[in-house]
Amino acid sequence: MRILITGAAGFLGSHLAERLLLEGHEIIGVDNFSSGQRRNIELLSEWPRFHFLEADASRPLDIAGPLDWVMHFASPASPPRYLKLPLETLLVNAEGTRHLLDLAVAKGARFFLASTSEVYGDPLVHPQPEGYWGNVNPVGPRAIYDEAKRYAETLTTAYQQARGVSTRIIRIFNTYGPRMDPQDGRVVTNFIVQALKGQPLTIFGDGCQTRSFQYVDDLIEGIRRLMEVEYHQPVNLGNPEEYTMLELAQLVQELVGSRLPFVHQPLPQDDPRQRRPDITRAKTLLGWEPRVPVREGLARTIAYFRELLYTSPEVSS
Repeated sequence: MRILITGAAGFLGSHLAERLLLEGHEIIGVDNFSSGQRRNIELLSEWPRFHFLEADASRPLDIAGPLDWVMHFASPASPPRYLKLPLETLLVNAEGTRHLLDLAVAKGARFFLASTSEVYGDPLVHPQPEGYWGNVNPVGPRAIYDEAKRYAETLTTAYQQARGVSTRIIRIFNTYGPRMDPQDGRVVTNFIVQALKGQPLTIFGDGCQTRSFQYVDDLIEGIRRLMEVEYHQPVNLGNPEEYTMLELAQLVQELVGSRLPFVHQPLPQDDPRQRRPDITRAKTLLGWEPRVPVREGLARTIAYFRELLYTSPEVSS
């Protein structure tokens, strides 16, 4: 297949591109490096079937030749990043989604939207099934990302219904692994980098808020399985195993081999108190569930960051 992936320099986009390249497909990767990493493109560029276009996915893309899939993974995803790029985040998920859907129509391609568990906001239903509509503050600081993804889902659904585009929508719960940006500000990277540098671990609030963490290989497997199924409704992809932030910090300490103090900071506005996916739909539809235990996945991720901090002075500083 010939597949376009936006956000190809990002954490998830680069792993997806690599998996598809390993299967023998041709990939056109698009990124403008607003949150992606050039080292990821350097890695992918070793493949002769990978072609890279440095471009802003919020604007129309001029892609020559046929396409089998348009896969939209471009967007800042961590609160520190999208709070610094509010308009860019809104545009890539709104205008970008529209332009890419138009591209899929023009090419007769299928369309894949990477949405997020953030569409559930600070949930009042736990765990969160796809049928839950969410609890989102439309004018809060997180709305830049939350509402942009909710709109992208609506737009994707409208194109499927009105123009017959074969669409897929995934709602990604917290995912971690090698190639995460060490400075993206998410909890896994924060804890690992701080622990490796011998710094106190920053915990927001009392640390009792929960998240569910899936290793990146599990997510990519779920994506590949959904690509093979004609199903247009959203599908949760996440790990139902739930951790408090204190439990996660203690596990990272154990795996790094250091006992560091915790530093508490105020909980950000609208930060969800709990988050865990109901993956019944993914199990039934795809025969999918996470396989990599959190302890094992974190150990792999710590090894990656240990090497990165050793070899990249700009990261270790």
